[in-house]
Amino acid sequence: MSKISQIEYEGALRTSSIHLKSGQQIITDAPTDNNGKGEAFSPTDLLSTSLGCCMLTIMGIVAERHSINIEGTKIDISKIMGTEPRRVVEIIVEMRIPRADLSDKDKHLLEQAALTCPVAKSLHPDLKQTLHFAWT
Repeated sequence: MSKISQIEYEGALRTSSIHLKSGQQIITDAPTDNNGKGEAFSPTDLLSTSLGCCMLTIMGIVAERHSINIEGTKIDISKIMGTEPRRVVEIIVEMRIPRADLSDKDKHLLEQAALTCPVAKSLHPDLKQTLHFAWT
């Protein structure tokens, strides 16, 4: 086990996180619907965004292994919040892959890669993950 980040509370519902290996920084703010300024990703935004980033990373690994170019793939992430308790109840992943020319076999391979990413497998089963793949 090794430390990956350090987080500091800056006040006014803002945190800053440093990735220890690279020095990269992420700032979070509480969302406006939860007493915050909403000037940066909220923690639940990062949770939802992490799902899309992980899916693309695993798809990239599989794509490279099979000599498939998926550069230019884009994902729109939406989240639905629930109450009592306040939590993310659904993450909607809308993926646009600019490779309509791929075979059905390759498309299936990449879709399965996305579905088996570590973040998807780490989220609680009650959190609905809705995926849409558009091959353009």
